[in-house]
Order: sequence, then C-alpha cells, then structure tokens
Amino acid sequence: MRIIGLDYGSKTVGVAVSDPLGITAQAVETICRKDEGKLRKTCARIEELAGEYGAEQIVIGLPKHMNGDLGERARASMAFGEMIGRRTGLPVQMWDERLTSVSAERTLIENKVRREDRKKYIDQIAAVFILQSYLDSLRRG
Repeated sequence: MRIIGLDYGSKTVGVAVSDPLGITAQAVETICRKDEGKLRKTCARIEELAGEYGAEQIVIGLPKHMNGDLGERARASMAFGEMIGRRTGLPVQMWDERLTSVSAERTLIENKVRREDRKKYIDQIAAVFILQSYLDSLRRG
C-alpha cells in the first residue's frame, strides 16, 4: 500500500511517497506556487502523483505549536487536507509534524548541502520525515 506524505507550506508543498510495502519514505518533489491561495495547480499535481504511484492514502503534516495547540498554519493545513481528500477521493490523515523542518534542515547541513541549495530540498525532506514517522507508527501498532 503506497502512501503519499505532504509538507504543506504557504508557497510550497513537499511530497514524499512510501515504498509499496509501506516501510520507507522517499522524497519525490517540491511543488511551488506564487500565491498561498492559488491551489488549483498544486492540487492537480498531487492528484496526478497519487495516480502515478497508486497511492491509497495521503498523510499531511499538522504543524502544532510546541504546547500542542493548533494555530493558523495548522488550520490552513487541515483545510488543505479536506480539499485534497475531496479532490482525490483518498483518505487523508493529519500527522503531527513538530520539528520536522528543523530536523530536515539539520540533515541537509550534516550532508553538506550548500545553503542556497537547501531551500530546494527542505520541504521534500520534511515530507519524508512526516511520512516516515507515520509509517513507523503503523508498524509499532
């Protein structure tokens, strides 16, 4: 069962996909848009990727505050999740993404990715961390 993981941001969406066995997550791409509210092409691309990979579920990072509260970004992510669920017909799971961007940045630094290149990859890596955390939770049961 393949699952798509998304790191939803105001101008980018990092995309990751699981292997067919649902064990590991791999980076796919970063979808960029000029305006936060312009989501038609972003949704179309996610729908296309879901079909291409035969995804059966979508996991979207939920950016909670450190104390667990939901802020404006979390509400925007939840609204995006509802929209993607309607558009693709796939079940959408919101998943706590606290510190994934920090971890992604650290991973890129540790792998000596140049500062100007990190921006290209950080959302994809964050999507991998979100999806991998979800996949690991399924195995722990």
